[in-house]
Amino acid sequence: MLTDAALKHLKPKERIYKVTDRDGMYVLVKPSGTLTFRLDYRVNGRRETVTFGKYGPAGLSLARARELCIDAKRAISEGRSPAIEKQREKRRLLEAKSFGEFGEKWLTAASMADSTRAMRRSIFERELLPKWRHRLLTEIMPDDLRAHCGAIVERGAPATAIHVRDIVKQIYGFAILHGEKVANPADDVGPASIATFVPKDRSLSPTEIRIMLKLLEKVATLPTIRLGMRLYCRRWCARASCRTRPGTRSISRTLSGRSRRSG
Repeated sequence: MLTDAALKHLKPKERIYKVTDRDGMYVLVKPSGTLTFRLDYRVNGRRETVTFGKYGPAGLSLARARELCIDAKRAISEGRSPAIEKQREKRRLLEAKSFGEFGEKWLTAASMADSTRAMRRSIFERELLPKWRHRLLTEIMPDDLRAHCGAIVERGAPATAIHVRDIVKQIYGFAILHGEKVANPADDVGPASIATFVPKDRSLSPTEIRIMLKLLEKVATLPTIRLGMRLYCRRWCARASCRTRPGTRSISRTLSGRSRRSG
């Protein structure tokens, strides 16, 4: 069985030679001095060889090579070819789309209201594309997302930071749904870790309600929506906080008059 000390003392020869380790794995020593971890096996009646990688600081450690060997033997026992799976993974990486490309696909294909799409596209193009346009999906980590959202919060836009986290989560969900094998960084970044919002208990004053009613008449919207807003105002006016001073026209009477005119 090999050790790190034994690997470091292997000397190149005129011809390629092998030094066996455990579980069928061996090191191929080339005349150039390169050490490569490999495994020969049979699967589905075929003899194949899978190369795990080169030994060294810029390559694999002995421990990591042994882990890959165990994974490969598990695949073989299940009737899968480690060599073919490695080629498929290489091809997938070469064809991998960037975060920016997947974001564009999601914005185009995902089902959402037009207003929501416009809002999300604005945030995507302003907050995410300049930073991660050319990054692969595998290159964006939870810490990256957390730091980016933190910077947005620091400049005074906590609501935008929450939207950024939500958009990233949905882009990754879209990519995973379409076959990408990646972890979603937003799963490890909860909204509460970015920003929290204190609910406001303040209600509209009678004067503010009157102003809203006047503006409501000028808003281009459906009659049903306008009527619904008037009904909400009626409910507000039923509360004691909405009572008017003696001698003034009540908001309820104002609402009733407007309802009769619009009817």
